[in-house]
Amino acid sequence: MGRWVMLGGIKGLFEGLFTVFKHLFKRPVTLEYPEKKRELNDNFRGKPVVEGCIGCGICQKVCPTGAISFTKDENGKVSSYTVDLKKCMFCGNCEYYCPKGAIKLTKEYELATDDIDELVLKYNGGCND
Repeated sequence: MGRWVMLGGIKGLFEGLFTVFKHLFKRPVTLEYPEKKRELNDNFRGKPVVEGCIGCGICQKVCPTGAISFTKDENGKVSSYTVDLKKCMFCGNCEYYCPKGAIKLTKEYELATDDIDELVLKYNGGCND
């Protein structure tokens, strides 16, 4: 009985070594991030940037998470708006439905920060603060 257990252990050892040597000379699956960065697809959706917004509110209506909000002045015009990256799921609806093409999703994806307030983008009059 002990002999068969020992032979089974040796068999397992050689199967493991075979697997190691089989993958030893293959191209690595992972990258040495952040030193090396993967090329992004053309369809990648990263941090939104707003330029030239007319304040129509379509992006706010189509945003499934409510990440976009507007502030109106006493005349009813949009005076400022915010994009909350903590809520944003980068679906691209705002970019797709914007009639002026004012919202673009960039390829910027490194959004980690120590200050959570940096994840709320505030815009006034179409210009980033």
